[in-house]
Amino acid sequence: MDEQRVRGGPPQWWRHGPPWWDRWADGERAPRWPWRSTAAVTVFVLAGSAFAAHGQEGERAALDPFARVLLVVAAGLLLWRKRYPVAVVFGTAGAVVVYLGAGYPYGPVLLTVAFACFSAIVAGHRRAAWAAMGTLWAGHVLVAHWLYQWLPPSGDSPAPWSAELVVATWVVAITAVAELFRVRREQWARERAERAEAARRRADEERLRIARELHDVLAHSISVINVQAGVGLALLDSDPEQARSALTTIKAKSKEALGEVRQVLDTLRAPGAAPRTPAPGLDRLPELVEQAASAGLTVTVEGTPPDLAPGTDLAAFRILQEALTNVVRHSGSRDARVRLAHDADVLRLRVDDDGPATGAEAGGSGNGLAGMRERAAALGGTIEAGPRPDGGFRVLAVLPLKVSTGGRPAPGTTSGGRR
Repeated sequence: MDEQRVRGGPPQWWRHGPPWWDRWADGERAPRWPWRSTAAVTVFVLAGSAFAAHGQEGERAALDPFARVLLVVAAGLLLWRKRYPVAVVFGTAGAVVVYLGAGYPYGPVLLTVAFACFSAIVAGHRRAAWAAMGTLWAGHVLVAHWLYQWLPPSGDSPAPWSAELVVATWVVAITAVAELFRVRREQWARERAERAEAARRRADEERLRIARELHDVLAHSISVINVQAGVGLALLDSDPEQARSALTTIKAKSKEALGEVRQVLDTLRAPGAAPRTPAPGLDRLPELVEQAASAGLTVTVEGTPPDLAPGTDLAAFRILQEALTNVVRHSGSRDARVRLAHDADVLRLRVDDDGPATGAEAGGSGNGLAGMRERAAALGGTIEAGPRPDGGFRVLAVLPLKVSTGGRPAPGTTSGGRR
C-alpha cells in the first residue's frame, strides 16, 4: 500500500508541487490559500464576460445560469492552484472547453487557464501545463472548425484560422513568462541557500578559531600551573622560599590565563570589536621561554623572527607555545631547542627535544597538534610533527610570509605532515 495512504494523506501522484511550494503532506504548514487573488479573478471574469456578451450579442450564445456556473468553477478552482496545481490546470482547461463548446462569448474566462498554467509551471509541472494548454487549444480547434455545426449558437460559421495563430501566440507568451519566473525563483532559492551555507561556514570557522585559542591558552597555562603546584607541594616544608616562588608563578600565570580567556569571551560578546589588548606574537618569545623555565624546562633559542603580519605572528606564537607545552607534558627531557629561520617566502619554526616520550598522548594525536595544523593550514603552511630518527620529538612549522589564497601552501612548503 502506498505510504501516503497509510499515513492518511493523498497518494504521491495527486500531491503536486515542489518542497518549497507544497509541504502540507509532510507535516509542515500548508501554503496559504490565495483567497484574495481568486476572488478578484472571479469578479473580473464574471464582469468581463457580461461585458463581452453585450459586445458579441447575436454572434455567441447569451450568458445563462449554466454559463455563470462554468465561469465560477473555472475561476474558483484557482483557490487550490498552490496545493494541487496539476489538477487545477486540467480542471480550468476542461471548464473553459465546455464553456466555449456551449457557444458562450469569448472573454476573460481564458485568464483562468493562464493563471492555472502559470502556477503549474512555477511549481515545476511544465508537462502538465503544456498538456492542459494543448487540450484547450485542440478543443477550441475542434469546436470552432468542426463541431460548430451541431453546437450553439445556431447558424454559427467556422472561426478564421488566423484566430488559432492568436491563441497559439497567447499560449507561448504565458508559458514563456511562467518559465522565466520559475527560473528566477529557483535562482533566488539557490542564492539564499548559498548565503545560508556561507554564514554557517563562517560560524563554524569562528567556533574553530575560538576553540583553538582557548585550548592554546588553557593548555599552556594549566600545564605550568600543574608543574608549579607539584613543586610547591613537594617543597612546602623543606624549602618554603622555593614553594613561595612556585605559588607566585601560579598566581601570575593564572592571572594571565584569565586575561586571555576574558579577551576571547569579549570577542564573543561583541563580534567585530577590537580586542582590548594586542594579540600575542613572537615578540613575547622571551616571556614564553621564561614561563617554560618556571615549569622546569630549559629552552635554547636560535635565530630571530622577521617582521610578520598579525595573523602569522599570532599563529607562530601559538604553535611555539603548544610545542613547548607538549614538551613539558609529554617528554622526559627537560631541555628543548627552538630554531627560527626564514627566507623571502617562508618562516620555519622548529622545536626539538631529546625525549623519551611519556604519557598516553605522546604520539601527537591530541587536540594540540590538530590545532597547530589548522593554524598553519589557514595561512597556507604546514606542520610536521613526529619522533626523530635519533630519538626525541620534533615539531616543524613552515608558514608563508605572504599568505596564499584559499589556504593553499605557498611556494617552498611541503604538503603533508607526519604524526
